[in-house]
Amino acid sequence: MHLHNFNFHVLAQGFRNYDPINDPKKFNLVNPQIRNTIGVPVGGWAVIRFTANNPGMWFMHCHLDVHLPWGLGMVFEIENGPTPWVLPPTPADLPQR
Repeated sequence: MHLHNFNFHVLAQGFRNYDPINDPKKFNLVNPQIRNTIGVPVGGWAVIRFTANNPGMWFMHCHLDVHLPWGLGMVFEIENGPTPWVLPPTPADLPQR
């Protein structure tokens, strides 16, 4: 899985179904890896954490295109935070054609 425009911390990964009772005990909250792409085990799971501080629409998807129609792609909508976010003006030298 790849998340556009953000890096994230990998807290844990595992095989089979996620167990909400036992798997959180395995989370690395001290020094987790920082990535923007993670290989999720077949039939498994991964837990990531990131700070949503870049407003916009950002795609998270599997890098195997055949998986996209199966639902392994989504868009996060990150809204403005406490300070206004404004797109920069169009560059004066941007080609018109």
